[in-house]
Amino acid sequence: MKVWVDCTAAAHPLVMRPLIERLRELGHEVEITARRYGQTEGILERLGLAHTVIGEHGGAGLAGKALALAGRSARLWRWARGRGFDLALAHGSVDLAVVAKLLRVPSVQMQDYEFAGLQRRISWGAAARVLVPDAIPVERLVAAGASERKLFRYPGLKEDYYLADFEPDERVLEELALARERLLVVVRPPPESSAYHAENPLYERVLDRLTAEPGAQTVLIPRTERQRAAALERARALPGGEGAPRLIVPERAVDAQSLIAFSDLVVSAGGTMNREAVALGTPVYTIFSGRMGAVDESLIAHGLLRELRDPQELELRKRERPAGVQNPRDAGILVEAILAVAGAG
Repeated sequence: MKVWVDCTAAAHPLVMRPLIERLRELGHEVEITARRYGQTEGILERLGLAHTVIGEHGGAGLAGKALALAGRSARLWRWARGRGFDLALAHGSVDLAVVAKLLRVPSVQMQDYEFAGLQRRISWGAAARVLVPDAIPVERLVAAGASERKLFRYPGLKEDYYLADFEPDERVLEELALARERLLVVVRPPPESSAYHAENPLYERVLDRLTAEPGAQTVLIPRTERQRAAALERARALPGGEGAPRLIVPERAVDAQSLIAFSDLVVSAGGTMNREAVALGTPVYTIFSGRMGAVDESLIAHGLLRELRDPQELELRKRERPAGVQNPRDAGILVEAILAVAGAG
């Protein structure tokens, strides 16, 4: 069987990697496309996943998104037509949803956030199956555009599956010249170009708080070049705390999962990095400013994720317990659900 996978954001290569590997082990052919956005290409390259880059992000405005969707979908249609795909797979790619529907290729969509409006309605409406965490109530999924008959609700976090075989690699500490004895904090900025983004003044205040700590080293993993440039400008204005920089902005995609595993604290305005920290047992605060999804609501209720209201509430101390995957899960159940759509399960 021939499978098409489309990656449109930095988290997608990580999510798809064990699924692609399992599909190939089973003898299926997999081709990967990617949208030029943030660190998506860099992570695919770091994971050794060959891919074809088609199109780019349309920016934060609705008009730009609509134009980008139309333009990229047309290019993907020309690329995919005649390739003989039997199945299409993505984590929220609207472009894949549209093109697969036009080509009459059954598609499977994964997602773990239910409040993204039109994007979800298009991708879930076109999909033959929708894979979601069982923490999201069925009624929310139906309201967001997924019919109940399409749902495959899996236990745990998506991060539990792609981190199941994860072993932290200390080379990331050397690559970024991080001092092991100093407090290490990882920060992820807001998803400014996403439809569900809301203004987030807390983010800049968090950076003010962290960079004021001379004994702390903060690694900021930007989503966009704009965020990277702003962070670099801030870093240049800071004094070198104890002979070392207080704010580090990687030049390229790094092993963020190992970085999280070795960090003392994560503060993120998004979702995936928060849940990666939970999956790896790293203390984590969310500063997400959009509507909180059911997965994060559940993590907060169980004390695994803390919602930050005031940067002064940050507990800045070295972690006590070692890094490690907390609840590894076999991706085989996801692959079986995916293949069943094409009758190959």
